[in-house]
This record gives sequence, C-alpha cells and structure tokens, in this order.
Amino acid sequence: MFYKETNFKETSVGQIPKDWEVIRLGDMLTYIKGKKPAEMMEKEPVEDKENYLPYLSAGYLRENKPTKFVKISKDIISVNEGDLILLWDGSNVGEFFLGKKGVLSSTMVKFELKEKKCIPRFLFYVLKNKEKYLKERTKGTGIPHVDGAVLKNLLIPLPSPPEQRRITETLSTVDLAIQKTNEIIAKAERLKKGLMQELLTKGIGHKEFKDTEIGRIPKDWGTMKLYDLIEIETGKRAKGGALNKGNVASIGGEHIDDQGNILWNDMKFIPEDFYDSLKQGKVKLGDVLLVKDGTPGKVAIIKNLKYEKVAVNEHVFIIRSKTDRLINEFLFYFLFSKLGQIQIKTRVHGLIAGIVRNDLETILLPVPPTHEQQSIVKILSTVDKMLELERNAKARLERIKQGLMDLLLTGKIRVKGEVT
Repeated sequence: MFYKETNFKETSVGQIPKDWEVIRLGDMLTYIKGKKPAEMMEKEPVEDKENYLPYLSAGYLRENKPTKFVKISKDIISVNEGDLILLWDGSNVGEFFLGKKGVLSSTMVKFELKEKKCIPRFLFYVLKNKEKYLKERTKGTGIPHVDGAVLKNLLIPLPSPPEQRRITETLSTVDLAIQKTNEIIAKAERLKKGLMQELLTKGIGHKEFKDTEIGRIPKDWGTMKLYDLIEIETGKRAKGGALNKGNVASIGGEHIDDQGNILWNDMKFIPEDFYDSLKQGKVKLGDVLLVKDGTPGKVAIIKNLKYEKVAVNEHVFIIRSKTDRLINEFLFYFLFSKLGQIQIKTRVHGLIAGIVRNDLETILLPVPPTHEQQSIVKILSTVDKMLELERNAKARLERIKQGLMDLLLTGKIRVKGEVT
C-alpha cells in the first residue's frame, strides 16, 4: 500500500513529488464569517425542533456536545457535515475543524472551494498541519484574529484527486481508531464518576444509613473536619523563578491535569541548593496535591516520582494524612469527587481567586473504617488504570497519525491502490 518516493522536484515549499503541484490557498477557496444570532436557546426545543440547528461553538466541535440552538432563518450562516471551518478570533485562534450540520459561530469562518481539484477532507489534514504556523502569525493586541493575508498566501503541495482520496482514507482510518478510543475513555470516565458518587456516600454493602451535614452516609461511618486528619504544606517560589532545565522538578498548577495526573513532560525546575534549603513543600510518594490559585481546586496524587527530588511551587498545597484513620488515596478521591469539590471554597484577593488554608481545613469528610477505604480505593484505582491504558493508546495513535501526516502530505511516502 505504501512506497517511498524517490523522484522529487524543488519548489517554493521544498521538495515534492514531480507529479504534484503547489497551489496558493487563496486561489483555491473563499471564506465567509459567521454571524452572532439575535437569539439562542440553551436547550434544544421540544416542539418545532426541526426548525432549529445547533450553534457550532468550538466546544461543540471538539466534544460533540451542543449547548446552544438557533432558529433557522435567512440571517444565519449554515454549515453542512464535512465543511471546513476555521476559528478566526478569540482563544485558540487558528484551529481548524470539520463542520457538523449547524449554524456557524460568529468567531469562525467557513471555507468554500472554488474548484474541484482539492478534496475538502484532504485540505483539512493539510491545514491541521499548518495550525502552528498560522497561530504564530495572528493579529490584534486585544482579541487575536487570523491574518487573512497570511491565510490566503499559504502554499499547499497538492497531489492528484485520486491520491488525495487515498491519503484521506488512510488518515481517516487512524481518526476512526482515535474516535473509538475516545468513546471508551468517555464511558470509563462516566463509570468512574458514578462509582465515586456511590462509593463515597453509600460505601460497600451497607444497609443502614444516617443523615449528616454532607448528606446520607452509612450508619457506622463518621465525619471529621480535615483539620483533624491532615497536615498541609505550601511551596515556595525560587528566586528568579522556575527554570526550563534542571534535575529538581517544581510542580505548579499548570502541571496538574483535569484527571488528577502530573504532566511530567512539561515540567519546570528549581536549583538544587534552593530545594535543599526548603523546610516544607518537598513532594513524597502518595502525597495529594491541590492547586490553591490560578486554577484552584485541581487535585492530583503522586503515584510515581519521575525525578529524585520534587517540590511544589507557591501555587500548590501538599496534603498528607497525619492519622491512620485516613489513607491518602481515599482523601484524593474524595477531593476529586463532586462531594469534595463543592466544599472547596475560593476567595478573591485582588484579581486572583484562591483557596485559603483555613477554609480547606474546615471541609467535612466522610470517614469509613480504614479497611473499607482501602476497598473503595482499589475499585476506583482499577478504573483509573483502565483509563490510563486507553489514554496511552490514544496518545500512541495520535503520534502515528502525526507521523503519517508528515510523510503522506509531503509525498515522502505515497499510497498506491485503493484503501479498504
């Protein structure tokens, strides 16, 4: 199916196969900007729903979850399945999407091809590979927006339509595998969310319950304030700030994702002598980390240490159990759950919202017997391991896709025959 190309020609975009051409994007298409509808509904109407379409926000196109609906009228810019869309202004400007049937957002443009020599989905893959280039050349000091001249002058290496179809089918096959993996991840996340709610309020095998300040819990469970169960440490800022390289990792809020994981590959660092001088803020295996400001409330647990010496910066709390009545893993799942998150208060100081230690200590925690905490943790960690495997599989597929794009869209590797 694949073969290595050896017959190239020099062009303005570098070496491409001799039978390919280079075309300017502006010669191939036009675009139209979306409009802000006069009225939008937060929910899909129960009646007259055939006269409404989803509003194509970036969030909907990324997650396939419509949140607003617009009545069909002559004033809207409609989008069909497979139309090529570009996020024109606002956050993450320069991102490309394949459209769904709906109404074009006011922050986006829709492309319309002038001629049939380019297949829309092939062009989508080419332009996804150009996102970084386009984002680095946005205009505007307030709200950034795409530079129209840069967009129109993009040069695209273009194979024949039959080869475009073969390349598109190859990449679409990987996209389908990624989509299926995403569906598995979404189901596992829903399972985890439901299990946390069930296990942290009903436990395992209980028949009798009692009412408490945090709702109904098993009769033989207790409730305690975190003040009586934990010790808290805060990190410290190194003089001159964090470094891009080093041997001592410094975890900040940006290094904790929404799933409770540490993003070790994007780490910052501090000098070793500064770490050695710290009285608190040094990270150990099993520590629970809570982001205190910036993105307050994000929580993680240290399952492994990628570096021998690790600390948190001034934006992160370290929380550890100080009693055998509470295990750290149970504390993590509680703080990660809805039951814990609704108790985490933030206060605004100046322009920054943050968590105050005293408020954190007043959080009320359900306290099962230690053996039951361990059983609950075992169940939830099993789901977490499944999620980790699926996320790793997705990351591998995304690396495979990027590698294929780099080779197929430049003609270094070519596809022959029909893809099945």
